Amino acid sequence: MASFLRGMQAGIQRDFSTGLDPQLFAIDDVARYGINSQVSALAYDPVQSLLAVGTKDTKFGSGQIYVFGQKRVSVTFKLPRKASVKTLHFCADKLVSVDTKNDLSIFSLETTRILGSYAPPGLITALATDPTLDYALVGLQNGEIIAYDLDRLALTPLKIPNLWRERNPRARLLSVVSLAFHPRDIGKLLIGYSDGAVIFSFKYNKATDFFQYELPPGAPGGDSEANPASQLRYPRLTQAIWHPTGTFILTSHEDSSFVVWDPRDGRVVQARTLQASNVHKPGSASQVAASSRGTFAIKEPLFRVAWCSKANPDDTGILIAGGLSTTEPTRGLTFLDLGPTPVYATASWQILADHVERPKRQHILPTPPNAEIVDFCLIPRRSPHFVGSNDPIAVIALLASGEVITLSFPSGHPITPTNQLHVSLTYVHPFVNRIDMAYVDRTRWLGMVENRSQGPLILRGGAEARHSVMRFANRNVLQTAHADGTIRIWDAGQGDEIENGAVLQVDVARAVGRYENIDVTMMSMAGATGELAVGLRSGEVAVFRWGKNRDFGRDVPHKEARSFGLEAIVDRAEPGVKEGLLPFTLLNQQQGPVTAVKMSDIGFVCAAFEGGSLSVIDLRGPAVIYEASVTDLSGQNSKRSSFRKGGSQSQNRGEWVTSIQFAVMSLDGDDYSSILLFVGTSLGRLVTFKVLPEAHGGYSVKLAGTCSLEDTIISILPINAETGEPAEATPEVVAGLRTGARVNGVLMTVTRTGTRIFKPAAAKGAHKTWDDFLCNSATVVRYEAHTYVLLGLFGDGCAKAFSIPGLKEVASMSLSHTLDVRRFSEAIITPTGFIIGWTGPSEMAMLNIWGTGQDLTRSLDKLFNIEAVIPPRPTISNLQWISGTQYVSPADMDTLIGGPDRPPSKRMIEQMRADEDTQRKASRQATSSSSGSTPGGQDESYWAYMQRQVQERTESLGLAGDNMDKLEDNSKGWSDDVNKYVGSAKKKAVMGLIGHKLGL
Repeated sequence: MASFLRGMQAGIQRDFSTGLDPQLFAIDDVARYGINSQVSALAYDPVQSLLAVGTKDTKFGSGQIYVFGQKRVSVTFKLPRKASVKTLHFCADKLVSVDTKNDLSIFSLETTRILGSYAPPGLITALATDPTLDYALVGLQNGEIIAYDLDRLALTPLKIPNLWRERNPRARLLSVVSLAFHPRDIGKLLIGYSDGAVIFSFKYNKATDFFQYELPPGAPGGDSEANPASQLRYPRLTQAIWHPTGTFILTSHEDSSFVVWDPRDGRVVQARTLQASNVHKPGSASQVAASSRGTFAIKEPLFRVAWCSKANPDDTGILIAGGLSTTEPTRGLTFLDLGPTPVYATASWQILADHVERPKRQHILPTPPNAEIVDFCLIPRRSPHFVGSNDPIAVIALLASGEVITLSFPSGHPITPTNQLHVSLTYVHPFVNRIDMAYVDRTRWLGMVENRSQGPLILRGGAEARHSVMRFANRNVLQTAHADGTIRIWDAGQGDEIENGAVLQVDVARAVGRYENIDVTMMSMAGATGELAVGLRSGEVAVFRWGKNRDFGRDVPHKEARSFGLEAIVDRAEPGVKEGLLPFTLLNQQQGPVTAVKMSDIGFVCAAFEGGSLSVIDLRGPAVIYEASVTDLSGQNSKRSSFRKGGSQSQNRGEWVTSIQFAVMSLDGDDYSSILLFVGTSLGRLVTFKVLPEAHGGYSVKLAGTCSLEDTIISILPINAETGEPAEATPEVVAGLRTGARVNGVLMTVTRTGTRIFKPAAAKGAHKTWDDFLCNSATVVRYEAHTYVLLGLFGDGCAKAFSIPGLKEVASMSLSHTLDVRRFSEAIITPTGFIIGWTGPSEMAMLNIWGTGQDLTRSLDKLFNIEAVIPPRPTISNLQWISGTQYVSPADMDTLIGGPDRPPSKRMIEQMRADEDTQRKASRQATSSSSGSTPGGQDESYWAYMQRQVQERTESLGLAGDNMDKLEDNSKGWSDDVNKYVGSAKKKAVMGLIGHKLGL
């Protein structure tokens, strides 16, 4: 009965929620966007062109691994236990991770599932893999190294003891801090212990060289201000890496210094910091003071060091995160461009030392102010070899805050992640401050393809799964405002095929004319026109419109910004954007932060400020056609009423606008429809304006009435009283006003404590008060064709649906297990029943209330491209081979690590099958006689062929040791023969000359 009375009071003659049943409401978890927790690890595969991102286990979410590819390709891997990701490594068709629960987990890129996990008998402190091997070497806290077979998912017989005890038997239990294969000779392993580094030879199964950094008394070391220089010191090692071709070894230490060694004789080539060189020598004059007088400064630790190379692996440079003084004004990554490496065989020792001491260039790849880089991931163009840093085009840096930034390499220019990285990764690139959504016409959105200058793509791997196409539905276009003043606009979809997956970018900082104090508070995008209005905390309102940049390719200096009023900003477009959302006009009223902004579909913008002022802009000029203060509007019209007692007593408190809406309907008492502007305030006042055409072609705004409601107005929802459809101001409806079309509408206003349906501007209507919890967000949603409900998000963590106009509760659904209830006020409800809300600081969930109760499904995207072949691993040079260097191939490593009884790996079996298929096709084309004479012809079965291959492989590996042992003798014999030949030739030449002189 109460529902029937509310309908009659609201002036609505029919029930728009007929047929809705609580069973129709079921939450489907459709999608996730963003990163669920703080980023802790990064890895990149240049062969498959994929990026892996690992997260920490925090109160916002457990640690997991994201693998991103091109466009919207994304797959999420769950860890076997609740933990944080520590290390990520790509290895051929697998992804290997180490977490804080000490689990070594192996994931398949081909099946996108976990293959297995292993918990070793000790704490994992280091990990090494190689794309040409099926093994992962695991360094433990006790100093031992074990090998795990990634193909057979089992331990191998290989176990390397703590080798540092050979150098110092009385050394304490030292942990392995780093592991690295030799870039050219995979038979050598560089092991970094906390006291020093060791080169281990798989061929000889022993340590061949030891490296320990020693600072004699008087040597400044890495941080002379923090460490006394009056005693012998051994700075602890933090990382050990190879030169890209294995010419040198680099070790970094906890005193912020790094040392370059000669691996052949173990001598120090150069010990230096970012500020000084020769820090290992007593009384070095090269030390540079790091602090000014009266200031105590220490250096950052060396978080990460990478020895990079260009396309020529001998043209190198060292990239360092950390090591800068705490008083440095500019922070970031430091790059030492060393240039071409001197030829070791011909260069003097001084030339080698000067090569590291005096780099060609040293510069900083800058980061945002107060940002500290703790890790980074290089993006090589093609090759995964040469220590994973060959010819990088960019570097993705991880900040201490969990954010990431992308920089070009080696120039260090910021690279926007727009259309370069997955949209989920942009949530931490940098963090998102605010979101909004526009329900954009599909045809309009398909035409909004930005034309922007862009470098080579970083991610090109993977393939998106196919989904159903909704050709007649509008698009859920999301706008995300980031901490750097960038707004990204993209289609969040509805669980369907996204036809236009490109991302639009708007640079608010450039449009405003400054790059500091840029904090976006409000956004609004018109679904019909694609125009965007942005409000800032500093009080400006910037409007962007789709168009072509007349200054494309030219960085034109823009005019000085006005301090007040409306100004054109078309000259502030980004020079790299040829066509897109460009700056159009800027309003600065100096009335405090923007509290509400609404971009209509009919060319009007309304903006409100914390100071209480309100401005309406007609974009046809553009021109400000109305300005007022909401506190001065209560007594200007006699058509006003109060829906609460004591409403006038609150007028002395501060009041500002919280909600704005444009609509087309007839006001109470009018026999025509007009464009209306509704404004709701923080004190529950609703102000109605008419937007009327003028004789000269412009428009004016007239106050039509005010009324007071119960509490802060959070939503203003105009409804067509005859159809239940939204009575918003669209171009089609406004065009009908010229022919006298009328819209019989009512207004539904939602406050934190209740809702009311009435005929504007000041008549009473139906009312309902929420029971126990406040409402944070609400809107009218549609079910199928002509059924509507009011859907709200409440403080108890539930989404509740109410009938229209009876306002009877139809259903209640708990969302607290998925969404962050504390951020319900920032959640978005779409007209089709999708809820987009925050699950944590940097992740959002998309839910559908008209679902079947399904949880989030696994991504069906494909990651692994079987046609992307890993290039052959670099080998030793001819000179090294002639000089007697015994080369161990990846095939030999199968026997040395896996043992002689290890069966062929799955990769080898697949190769055998491929070879057999190739041979079978060739044999079909060959003559019967030739095919019969070949041992692997048609008469040979597959298993016989495989047995023969395994036998030949075993025999070859058995002979490898003998052949390599004879290599030195053969090379020496060849050298002796050459010397004898040269001596004989000289003797014959001398005797011939003497015979000629004697006439013989």
